[in-house]
Amino acid sequence: MLTLPPLPARLLAAPIDLNGPGHYLHWGVIQISVANLVVIGLMLIAFVAAILLPFPRKRGRR
Repeated sequence: MLTLPPLPARLLAAPIDLNGPGHYLHWGVIQISVANLVVIGLMLIAFVAAILLPFPRKRGRR
């Protein structure tokens, strides 16, 4: 009999099947996995947002 894990564990499980082989992109001698490329892209977006967004300031003091 197959039993399912509790509901919180099922909600936090990966939405993608991670049991298969990874997907890779090839550019000449450069090879990178799609997952790593996505993480690098998200890090660049966060870096640019941190530079462009203003710091919060207190309004009452100079």
